[in-house]
Amino acid sequence: MILLTCTIIVGGQWGDEGKGKIISYICDKDKPSIIARGGVGPNAGHTVNIGGKSYGIRMIPTGFPYKEAKLAIGAGVLVDPEVLLKEVEMLKEFNIKERLIVDYRSGIIEEKHKIMDRKDEHLAKEIGTTGSGCGPANVDRVLRVLKQAKDVEELKDFLGDVSEEVNDALERGDNVLIEGTQGTLLSLYYGTYPYVTSKDTTASSFAADVGIGPTKVDEVIVVFKSYPTRVGAGPFPTEMSLEEAEKLGIVEYGTVTGRRRRVGYFDFELARKACRLNGATQIALTGLDKYDKDCYGATDYNSLTEKAKEFIRKIEEETGVPVTIISTGPEMHQTIDLRSEKL
Repeated sequence: MILLTCTIIVGGQWGDEGKGKIISYICDKDKPSIIARGGVGPNAGHTVNIGGKSYGIRMIPTGFPYKEAKLAIGAGVLVDPEVLLKEVEMLKEFNIKERLIVDYRSGIIEEKHKIMDRKDEHLAKEIGTTGSGCGPANVDRVLRVLKQAKDVEELKDFLGDVSEEVNDALERGDNVLIEGTQGTLLSLYYGTYPYVTSKDTTASSFAADVGIGPTKVDEVIVVFKSYPTRVGAGPFPTEMSLEEAEKLGIVEYGTVTGRRRRVGYFDFELARKACRLNGATQIALTGLDKYDKDCYGATDYNSLTEKAKEFIRKIEEETGVPVTIISTGPEMHQTIDLRSEKL
């Protein structure tokens, strides 16, 4: 197995690409000393499946099942204390309390931000906001009136300097994993504006969120889903009808909103753009079992069908980036890892 020093995981579509599964797998294999979360805030939901049990989380880094790593929330991330503390309790069997570091400079979402988010006609009805308060909180951050984690008594036991922790780990030669949220096409700058989230969601921003410079990053893994999905309004060039999605057996709901996800065919042009925007060095492909049911649970590349192999080859040709990790089912072991062959 190739050892990586600092890896960023980023969504290549509109979120919901299956980053949680890929992160859990990489943590299990590469054993990072710290897993740091960048991104927007609790408007992103991740689902982690362990031993048949499913965990829907919005704040704790999705690498939490790997118990040897510290878990960090970077200064660039918005924190909802209520959501965070509920997750600490929900995941107590994973010793979250002893492992979690919340950067003291993280911005705090208050109830007023959530109310504003839900009441704003433009955000709620036209854009399709999750209503989690992130947009209004980021407005207050820009206006320099937002509370920080250091101002919240309930978080005092978790406060720390995530940038120091991450940089110290890198200087020791430890493996570090930085996980991003949402997807590239929801970036405030590069996404399908105005149907986007309230900040940038590319690898560069995730590095800044946890306080490391670009020269510290070794690998950027962009995660694509075989059939991309999108929650809420906004352009979706390859969108299929709900009836077609049902025929393919793809009926999904957003982790945060509970809204049904729109489904589309793989968009090679947008995949190429996402790889360029993130400086991708690798691609992780999820949902291959949805693309071809005969691939379900496969753990060896040679056991994939010709249809699946051709799809993977086309992704590599169109993006110029190797597909190194392939997910063939929800469980962690249902994965094909080609990093040692391709890197």
